[in-house]
Amino acid sequence: MSATRRRLVLVDGSSYLYRAFHAMPSLTNSKGRPTGAAYGMTNMLKRLEAEVAPELAAVIFDAKGKTFRDDLYPQYKANRPPMPEDLRAQIEPIHAIVRALGFPVLEVGGVEADDVIGTLAERAKAAGLEVLVSTGDKDMAQLVDDHVTMVNTMDGAVLDAAGVEAKFGVPPGSIVDYLTLVGDTVDNVPGVPKVGPKTAVKWLAQYGTVEGIVAHAHEIRGKVGESLRASLAQIPLSKELVTIRRNVDLDLGPLGLDALELVEPDTQALKALYGELEFRTWLGELLDAGDDTPPDAPAAVHETVLDEAALDAWIERLGAADAIAFDTETTSLDYMRADLVGVSFAVEPGHAAYVPFGHDYPGAPVQLPRETVLEKLRPVIESERPAKIGQNLKYDMSVLARAGIALAGIAFDTMLESYVLDATATRHDMDSLALKYLGHRTIHFEDIAGKGAKQLTFNQVPVEDAGPYAAEDADVTLRLHRVLRPRLEAHPALAALCDTVEIPLVSVLSRVERNGVRIDVRRLNQQSAELAERMRELEAAAHESAGGPFNLGSAKQIQTILFDRLGLPVLAKTPKGQPSTAESVLQELAFDHALPKLILEHRAVAKLKSTYTDALPACVNPVTGRVHTSYHQAVASTGRLSSSDPNLQNIPVRTHEGRRIRQAFVADDGFRLVAADYSQIELRIMAHLSGDQGLLDAFVSGADIHRATAAEVFAGEGEEVGSEQRRRAKAINFGLIYGMSAFGLARQLGIDRGEAQRYVDLYFSRYPGVKAFMDATREGARDRGYVETVFGRRLYVPEIRSSNAHRRQYAERTAINAPMQGTAADIIKRAMLSLDEWIAESGAPVRMVMQVHDELVFEVARDAVEEMTPLIRERMSAAANLTVPLVVDVGAGDNWDEAH
Repeated sequence: MSATRRRLVLVDGSSYLYRAFHAMPSLTNSKGRPTGAAYGMTNMLKRLEAEVAPELAAVIFDAKGKTFRDDLYPQYKANRPPMPEDLRAQIEPIHAIVRALGFPVLEVGGVEADDVIGTLAERAKAAGLEVLVSTGDKDMAQLVDDHVTMVNTMDGAVLDAAGVEAKFGVPPGSIVDYLTLVGDTVDNVPGVPKVGPKTAVKWLAQYGTVEGIVAHAHEIRGKVGESLRASLAQIPLSKELVTIRRNVDLDLGPLGLDALELVEPDTQALKALYGELEFRTWLGELLDAGDDTPPDAPAAVHETVLDEAALDAWIERLGAADAIAFDTETTSLDYMRADLVGVSFAVEPGHAAYVPFGHDYPGAPVQLPRETVLEKLRPVIESERPAKIGQNLKYDMSVLARAGIALAGIAFDTMLESYVLDATATRHDMDSLALKYLGHRTIHFEDIAGKGAKQLTFNQVPVEDAGPYAAEDADVTLRLHRVLRPRLEAHPALAALCDTVEIPLVSVLSRVERNGVRIDVRRLNQQSAELAERMRELEAAAHESAGGPFNLGSAKQIQTILFDRLGLPVLAKTPKGQPSTAESVLQELAFDHALPKLILEHRAVAKLKSTYTDALPACVNPVTGRVHTSYHQAVASTGRLSSSDPNLQNIPVRTHEGRRIRQAFVADDGFRLVAADYSQIELRIMAHLSGDQGLLDAFVSGADIHRATAAEVFAGEGEEVGSEQRRRAKAINFGLIYGMSAFGLARQLGIDRGEAQRYVDLYFSRYPGVKAFMDATREGARDRGYVETVFGRRLYVPEIRSSNAHRRQYAERTAINAPMQGTAADIIKRAMLSLDEWIAESGAPVRMVMQVHDELVFEVARDAVEEMTPLIRERMSAAANLTVPLVVDVGAGDNWDEAH
């Protein structure tokens, strides 16, 4: 291109649309709205702009309605399916994003985007411009010449005239003739039957043009010659259909081509669009690049308090307020080891303060003494009023408790407000919430403390940097609450769930975490040694089975042995095309060979050793001598609690090794562990929700539900219910509420799919209420986009409307199971609240020390176990009023395994 010639970039918007849609077909935002095409198109345009830096450009879309080609040939594009609904729903936001990015947008009725591009290319050449056409449509190659190049969106190749000839075998001037001969199946343009690219190129080389080929049609022999002669009448129509028009009536106004000059992006419009579509990275980039203060946000006044008079003034203001936002700054995320460095608070949006008292780096400014600050704040912190608003207040409560301060008046937690409002909508950390709900990029911890190994602890962060960061935390928390609370109150059941379950549970979980549980380190060390020996035995057996040594931790070596040396079938492949050695594959292969089973067992033992027997001793707090996990309320979408550091939820209970690990969880001297576990709670919830009379009768009568199901399903087999029938019935009972298919049931039971389908059909014929409930739940979820628990917790399943069958079916299974899992989660949380209140009011010699799935574990004074056990069972059974009884199995022992 001449250095003096300007360039016009013409984007085939319709080609971009489909390319982007098929690249990311199932991307949705938290509301279930499809966003993949919008994301892909935005990414393509941003990349094009970065690589090309155009001064003049236009994005051209096909207009609605018929074109002249439809009039010429009614079957034109008749083979094309209608635009997918997931793509149609994105057209409007895509156009809005393109305009907000600064690109002119063109749509012209009666013609296609190709014709508009062809016309603009001709005008641009006449005006002395170079032209770049960005498209995935091969038809556009006919436009290429000395001043028009084409970039293919499929592979990024830039084609000039020589490039077109190299790709298609003919120069750009022959592309129309080439397309006339080969036709276009996508657009339903008839070519010459039996003529493919090679024949077309050969004929054009020999005869020059389509007209030349027609003139010599009588000379061409064979079947292809017959086909050509039979097609002579339609060849002119095909040529007209594939020819891009370059003279469309196109009014660009008085500026002409200069009307296509790119303009500055509309950042406010982009912020709104990125926020709505949840393109958080791009939204964050915009906020980082400029003023991220929303127009209606209050001016921020963030104060760092270094003298007693200023502190007293703030305490007076706090004491007079109805509610305050409150936050602590500490040296660690571990609440049992963290030291307080300072506190921050806000009374009204935009006005917040940070009181430092623990910054101890060289040259740190003089700060108020820690004891002075905490004692002056004690009346405010330990009073029910003012009400406290926080973000993850459980952490603050635990840290303050270790400092001798009892945080009271916990009224609102923005993390939990966001979580209850929509558990799947976003991450619930402050940075994410501020970006989503306030359009505000917060000061990140890494911004003031650095990253990686050199990251400072908060006491080392300069006060002048720590002050704005900490004060902003309180300010943003208050602003978030004022946005989230009205949204919650618009759904009274959700507001009630937040206020009566999640918020009160903050204090309960803080106490359970601080109670901790004692473990027998000596026993774990012994188990680690035994597991190491078992791993060596399994390794030796695997080497013998494989016919030689190999690394059991190397997927590549396992691939070689299983599929090359032993010739086992390849059941699945990795994304890179290699034979998969995933657990599900090895389980399948284990039916036919011993080696996969040995590898699986070695993996399981290695995981137990690394995750528990090796790791748990390191988790023991040096001061308390106990393990203190962290429970997370705002992680699992179903409402279930999760735990970390250590994760107590995944200790296996069905294996011998897993039960041995539970033996290392022990009671203090003079105490015993009491484990109380809801029996078959999800099946009982299914009975309640479905109202199926067969299930209701079985549970009300106290029958063994699996034996009862076996009697119903297998009654026709003329056998008494034995252990195998009960095992199969148990798999059916639990499998179906998890949305398991007949295929999945067949794999679990080791039977053929037909037999599994017969079991499923028999089950639903005996329990028709369950089938009706599942069907109604799927349909209701499809209509509303969510399902609910008995207590009104919403569980959103946005992909239940997905055009992707796999994702849609997964969402349907989730919709069926979520009300059971979510209701079970609500019930055990209600039980924890009731038990905590009873323990506090009665002074019972009981400590709640663990929550694991449907089980609560207590440390109970040895001489009070017999008295306390029925009281624990009574409160857990009363946590919900279902149409079937809640049965609680309670056991006691010196360790967790004995008690379970």
